[in-house]
Amino acid sequence: MKIVHVVPAVTEESSGPSYSIVHLCESLIAQGQEVTLAALDWAPMVSPPPFLKNFPLGIGPTRLGRSPAMRRWLMSLARSKKVDILHNHGIWQMNAVYPGWAARNGNINMVISPRGALSEWAMRHGSRIKKIFWPMLQKPSFDSATCFHATAESEYEDIRRMGFHQPVTVIPNGIDIPPPKQPLHTEVRTLLFLGRVHRQKGLDILLPAWRAVQDRFPDWRLLVAGSDVGYYGRSGYLDDMRRLALELGLNRIDFAGELRGLAKLQAYQRADLFVLPTYSESFGMTVAEALAAGTPAIVTKGAPWSGLEKIRAGWWIEIGIDPLVACLEDALDRSRDELVEMGMLGRDWMRAEFSWADVARKMADTYRWLSGGAAPAPAWVRTD
Repeated sequence: MKIVHVVPAVTEESSGPSYSIVHLCESLIAQGQEVTLAALDWAPMVSPPPFLKNFPLGIGPTRLGRSPAMRRWLMSLARSKKVDILHNHGIWQMNAVYPGWAARNGNINMVISPRGALSEWAMRHGSRIKKIFWPMLQKPSFDSATCFHATAESEYEDIRRMGFHQPVTVIPNGIDIPPPKQPLHTEVRTLLFLGRVHRQKGLDILLPAWRAVQDRFPDWRLLVAGSDVGYYGRSGYLDDMRRLALELGLNRIDFAGELRGLAKLQAYQRADLFVLPTYSESFGMTVAEALAAGTPAIVTKGAPWSGLEKIRAGWWIEIGIDPLVACLEDALDRSRDELVEMGMLGRDWMRAEFSWADVARKMADTYRWLSGGAAPAPAWVRTD
């Protein structure tokens, strides 16, 4: 099959969409599919993947993601029937509108991965322009979808809540499994937050919770790794969190900035415990990365990680300061050996259920079903 994936941008970042979509494309290619990844040329890459096709931004606000060149290319591709599946990732920019136009005009099957953008939290927050963009441009484009892709059951529910009745293929992101972590013999133990520093991620929950427990656990420190830089530059939220840490009088807290590559893997492997107190997440790649590295996790119910407690690889808690404080009082009191055992259970879970080969196989089977080459629907496709 000839498949075109469309994303806002691909950067050197090794997490989030820049990680998961590139790896999905690579895995589909390894299984014999012909894949092109179309993206806006936000920033140059040192080593762009060979299947990447960049398009220049057009005139207008960069946040709009307008690219006449991308629009013309997609429309021409669809009209000429040189593509079997269009797969759009994202929302709230013109690059997420063009695939719907092309699919409708060329009668091409289109899959949409909202990537968490349809959650109740996400729809309530953000730019006020959403109230105009949604009914005028985004929803009509999404109406052209043949199928939606959800990374978890909760995202399937978000898609249905927004009124879309098309089939939904529920397939998680995949994850690479690094070498096993080596035991550390340090006096200070580390609670790690790693990810984009954004209000969605719940740092305004984590910092007050740390204030409540820091005196009881003097052998623990909090490491916050991440930046507030997005496609449009810095948001300033990291400075807000640094100020909040000072106002709260936090001790043993470090803001490490963004970590990539080996430095990021080492942060996961050297941590005793990972925490993501998010308000809303369609998947949460950082959780999968931490577990793959052998580190147990505390995650709020804003992310679809109920399996943490079933597997005994961590905690899945309500959103809020008090639930996090209660959980930290339990987790930070655990022995090193107990946390290591939980981390190994999480690592085994990632290896068993989140391999890229399995994710790509399920996605390819979904594409074949949409193209009429397979019946009935695969087991992971929801038609209800």
